[in-house]
Formats: sequence, structure tokens, C-alpha cells
Amino acid sequence: MASIPAPYLVGLGGAAGALLRHWVYAQLKREGDAVPTATFTVNVVGSFVLGFLTAFDPGNDALLFAGTGASGAFTTFSSFGFETVDRWYDGKKRAAVANATASLVFSLTAVGFGWAVAGAL
Repeated sequence: MASIPAPYLVGLGGAAGALLRHWVYAQLKREGDAVPTATFTVNVVGSFVLGFLTAFDPGNDALLFAGTGASGAFTTFSSFGFETVDRWYDGKKRAAVANATASLVFSLTAVGFGWAVAGAL
């Protein structure tokens, strides 16, 4: 059986990740939140998934689809950056620093936790 070309795997995974991110935003996004919950959630969950996948090593095709495509489209560094800077310029400096710090700490912890869970399997 022929393998699906890499660009298609990434594209299909990216479409799935983008749709899932949109769904999460529809469920969690609330204007005026001190911490942008939707962006924080997708970045931490996506970090866990990518950490798990890279440690579990399900194969190149699965990594392209789920790692590069789905996790890449599900997470969003640009929204994190914008929402953090927007809070800063809106005079909510503590919220901006808290968001940047929490996002970094929790996302890196999630990668490590995903890695550990995969290693335990």
C-alpha cells in the first residue's frame, strides 16, 4: 500500500488541529478575562500531546499528521504573544506577566509530563 505524501499528512492534521482549536475557542473564549483561557488551554494541551508523541514515537507518518500538522495548528504562539502584549498595553501589566509566566511554565511542564507518560507505557 502506498504511503500518503508528507505534505498531505501535515495538511490533513493541520485542518483537524485548526478545527479543534476553533471548537475550544468557541467553548472557552471570554472577552476581558485576565488570562486568555482558550489560548492557554490549547497551548498546554498541545504541548502535552507533542511531548507524548515525540517520546512515544508512533512513526514518521503519525508524527507528521498528529505532531507537525494537528498539534502545530491546534497550538498558537501568535495568539499567546498578541494577547500578552495587548494586556500590557491595556495597562494590565500583572495579567500580561502572569499570562507569559504561566503559559511558559505550564506548557513546558506539559511537554515533560507527556514525555513521562509515554515513557511509562
